Amino acid sequence: MIGRRREFAAVRRLLDGSVAGRGGCLIVVGPPGSGKTALGDAAAELARQRGLPVDRTATAGGAGPRLVILDDLGQTATEADLDRLVRGGAAVLATTVEARYPCQHLYLAPLTEAELAAVLPGMPIGTVHAVWLLTAGWPGPALDLAAAVPPGAGEDAVVEFALTSPSRSQFLALDTGLIRLLEDAASRALPPATRARVLARLAGELLGDPSAPARRRELVDEAVRLARDSDDPGTLAEVLDGRLHALWDPAAAAERLSTASQIIDLSRRAGDAVLERRGLFWRFVALAELGDLDAAEAALVAYARAGERDGDPEAAVIALSRHAVLALVRGRFALAEALAVEVTETGRRVGLADAYRLTASVRGRLALLRGDAAGEVETLRALARRLPGHFFEVTAARALAESGEVTEALLEVDRLLPSVLAGAGPRWLGAVADLAFVASFGAAPTAAEALYDALLPYAGRLVVWGGANTIAGPVDDYLGRLAARLGRSDQARAHFDRAVAQEERLGALPWLAATLAARGDRAQAASIAEGLGLPVPAGPPGLSDETAPPKAADGSPAADAESSADVWRLGRDGDDWIIDAGTEHARLRDVRGLHFLRTLLAAPGQEIAALDLAAGGAGLVAPAPEPVLDTAARAAYRKRLDDLARQMDVADRTGDVELAATFAAERSALLAELRRAAGLGGRTRSHSAEAERARVNATRALRAVLTRLEPVAPIVAAHLRASVHTGSYFRYQPAAGGPARWQL
Repeated sequence: MIGRRREFAAVRRLLDGSVAGRGGCLIVVGPPGSGKTALGDAAAELARQRGLPVDRTATAGGAGPRLVILDDLGQTATEADLDRLVRGGAAVLATTVEARYPCQHLYLAPLTEAELAAVLPGMPIGTVHAVWLLTAGWPGPALDLAAAVPPGAGEDAVVEFALTSPSRSQFLALDTGLIRLLEDAASRALPPATRARVLARLAGELLGDPSAPARRRELVDEAVRLARDSDDPGTLAEVLDGRLHALWDPAAAAERLSTASQIIDLSRRAGDAVLERRGLFWRFVALAELGDLDAAEAALVAYARAGERDGDPEAAVIALSRHAVLALVRGRFALAEALAVEVTETGRRVGLADAYRLTASVRGRLALLRGDAAGEVETLRALARRLPGHFFEVTAARALAESGEVTEALLEVDRLLPSVLAGAGPRWLGAVADLAFVASFGAAPTAAEALYDALLPYAGRLVVWGGANTIAGPVDDYLGRLAARLGRSDQARAHFDRAVAQEERLGALPWLAATLAARGDRAQAASIAEGLGLPVPAGPPGLSDETAPPKAADGSPAADAESSADVWRLGRDGDDWIIDAGTEHARLRDVRGLHFLRTLLAAPGQEIAALDLAAGGAGLVAPAPEPVLDTAARAAYRKRLDDLARQMDVADRTGDVELAATFAAERSALLAELRRAAGLGGRTRSHSAEAERARVNATRALRAVLTRLEPVAPIVAAHLRASVHTGSYFRYQPAAGGPARWQL
């Protein structure tokens, strides 16, 4: 029991108490491989030396002094069982991976490097060091790894282990043991080709660390330069693969496709089947990003066949999971669910630890389509707490919006927009798209415009998360929603038309139904959704007439016209105003608040600045406050950022590390300046006493109108109180209980 003196002493005290007639309970807590079973076996031997009988079940009969060992507490015993055994005089030693029950808990700790050396006598000290770094000193994994060390391994196995040990990380979750080992290897003097491989692998393992983008780029730049100098096709293929893992830039999809072809060619020249399969998978992902799903599916089949040829069962599981994604895209939900089950079952059979995670996104996306978005919010928030910096909270905001919690979702736009716009990585484009979806329900125009600008370079492509474990529709659909939110009807219809054409070409029926609903073609959207067994998608509020369904010659809707009860009216009658809302009718004398209300009702879902509202929507009543960065300056900043991105790509391809670092430093400085100049929700920082006075006066005037309405039209007043939002920006966001539309 090397390194377990404290634990051994606690076991002796437990047994001595039982011998003296005092029952007791000790729960040993530790992860798999921490030595819980070994401690139980040692306790059994100590009990026999004291003449105590040993039982291994909670249901064993008898009473009096004895040792009861319960492995995997919670599966083998209850709290009542523990209480009964202790009252009977037994010493109970239970093991678990999670603390529970009101007993004394003994937490196992990893072994120190010196203690591990004593566990592994005769092993070279350098190899012990490598084992300790990789396993964090847990005895079970350390013994397993030591048993796998080949007989011919050198005195110092740090570098060998760093390059060959399988990663235990999951997507965006770090394998800290392997990272420590790679950091140790990278600190040593190594041959150029070996150093290139170590640096590339270290950069890839750091993908889950959102604070390390600059470090990843630095590592990859040096690795690519060393690999090209080595003139070894296998090394270069491995480093290029590591580069794609470490630097996931959504703008580089075309380059990713080209690099995938290089990896395939180089790996075939080097005779490396594993790298060839990685290249084939990269090809699948890049083709999906570029919107060519037919070619992507062909690349996926080639990847699966290569795995079958090479005896790699994991490749078949991964390919099945992506076929489930493609089935979901095309609305083949039963097939997607069946494939998800097959992935989980097959993955477990072949020992793929995170097989369930391969299809978790398919299940989540299917829940959103079926209207079960509310159930996904807490799951996504839990992921955000466990993996901060990877935008899971953005997808939670989308789930909130789709479940009807629009106000709460819109608050998330203000909270998350700055970090999303400054972000990067494999989930970035999906995060921007999800935030754009939420913003289309009524975010500030400045926020919608910032998201529109961020998405516009990707028009014509599909929103692909990471390794294509989720494909969330055409970028043009999200651009159309934002353009509609901004009142740019022509742009909105053009984006929607391109999205519809792309969806029809791909046979992506769920996306098609959603885009048609957003465009205003609700009858066609309903027909497709009902055929798929889905609820009819709800388009964002406030679409302009140009994006809504065509009307008949008399100006009424061409089909499914609203009943008069669904239309409320607000209009002038001489010097008075008349409200006609179903069973409620009211006449109010003319006051300024009614003019403000009419302006808001005429633009549902759109935010109107307080100064604009005070001017009746016609313009500002005072000069706008001077922003920290004006429009021209912000445009210049964005142009320079685009230029820097292109120059960094060129520097990466040529292996010019110093130039790439210079560009990266300038880019970081520009982004910091933009963040400093950005206010809540990405709005330009500015200050104006006139705007504050306009906000206060307009708020008072609207509240006075609602107060006068309450005794004569309580339903109308309640609806308007729930729907009219005040502040620096005013918005009529129709809440439940109101009309289908207002006639003004």
